Amino acid sequence: MSEFIIDFPGGARVDAHYGPYTVRTDQPRSGGGDDSAPAPFLVFLASIGTCAGIYVLGFCRQRGLSAEGIRLVQRMEMDPATRLVRRVYLDIQVPPSFPEKYRDALIRAADQCAVKKHLESPPQFTVTTSVTE
Repeated sequence: MSEFIIDFPGGARVDAHYGPYTVRTDQPRSGGGDDSAPAPFLVFLASIGTCAGIYVLGFCRQRGLSAEGIRLVQRMEMDPATRLVRRVYLDIQVPPSFPEKYRDALIRAADQCAVKKHLESPPQFTVTTSVTE
């Protein structure tokens, strides 16, 4: 079982520790934070595009294609009633020199993103409390 340790280093900051890594989050000033790091929800949203990007980069590397000039643009459509993300759009932008024959394959590669797959088949959540010494 994987484990993250979440702690509260001060103010509205909440950090997640996983092995040697720390993902720092904060709230914007309007939410009582110092705006010193992205809000947790922004980190979540960024994980979608960066995960897809890893698959695009891997596709290019496997085929000896340059990833220079490739970028992903992620847009979200929000539901005004619930304020939840209704749809995520990912546009893989390639330079004119990128081979046409690989463009559909780039989409298939990005489609393999583990974050996307987890959203399509969400995990069950169990939240508990425990007393530490």
